[in-house]
Amino acid sequence: MKPLSELNFDLHNHTSASDGLLSADELVHLACRNGCDALSITDHDTVANIAAAQKSAAAVGLRFISGVEISVSWMAAGDIDRPLTTIHIVGLNIDVNNKILLAGLQSVRSGRIRRGQEIAKQLVDAGQPDIFDDAYAFAENKEMLGRTHFARALVARGIVPDIGAAFKRFLTQGNPGYIPHRWASLADAVSWIRAAGGVAVIAHPARYKLSSTEFDALFDEFKVLGGQGVEVVTGSHAPNEYAAAGARCKAFGLLASRGADFHGQLETPVEPGKMALLSEVDRDLVPVWQLFR
Repeated sequence: MKPLSELNFDLHNHTSASDGLLSADELVHLACRNGCDALSITDHDTVANIAAAQKSAAAVGLRFISGVEISVSWMAAGDIDRPLTTIHIVGLNIDVNNKILLAGLQSVRSGRIRRGQEIAKQLVDAGQPDIFDDAYAFAENKEMLGRTHFARALVARGIVPDIGAAFKRFLTQGNPGYIPHRWASLADAVSWIRAAGGVAVIAHPARYKLSSTEFDALFDEFKVLGGQGVEVVTGSHAPNEYAAAGARCKAFGLLASRGADFHGQLETPVEPGKMALLSEVDRDLVPVWQLFR
């Protein structure tokens, strides 16, 4: 039997229920073809495609772990001069019928259309008329309208060559189309996941523009609240960022997670199941999936 850290668990992926391009069935079959030992779908602030994914996974004999990715607005205690940072918290092995979790996710989703309208207004002012309608058409789940849908609209118009360029030019802080939004608190997100019997994991830490002191504050608060894991290997990290994420994971006594953060073949660097194994990063990392036996 393989050591746990050598198993091909992919615990962070998106479908068309949020901002992914594939259906649940398509994503399950892709993961199966790529040799995944287990797959989790973690759509943003919704569990709408979990039942479909469970059915597809059962049909192909792939182990499935229910999940969600919750948007959080966070600021270190006392750091009142710094704007809120958006942090993503993944919930794994959750009960998708838990009323506390579902109510919390609904509260996060409720502001997305209003935010989309504000994003569109800035982009119209920047010379992109009717951009809301184009972005809205890209959102299969309309209540999950987000920046990625506006990025896809800008690519479709030929304004930018790809999704990354759309974010760099238009949709990030300091550029047209960036609208700060107040998401869930860290305490709320972790408590909703725990109420649903799940495990809370900090997603792709290398993406966050935080100082070392702020990272320490985030991880400390997360652990106190009952968070248990952090992503080390992810499609949202460059391979040269794995080691630092692994070192911080061990320093805070957290469990290591792994996930492609897959959205689509042309938008994500790696497909589900195609990343380095945890054992290839650090054999001392303890996988979060030890909790899912």
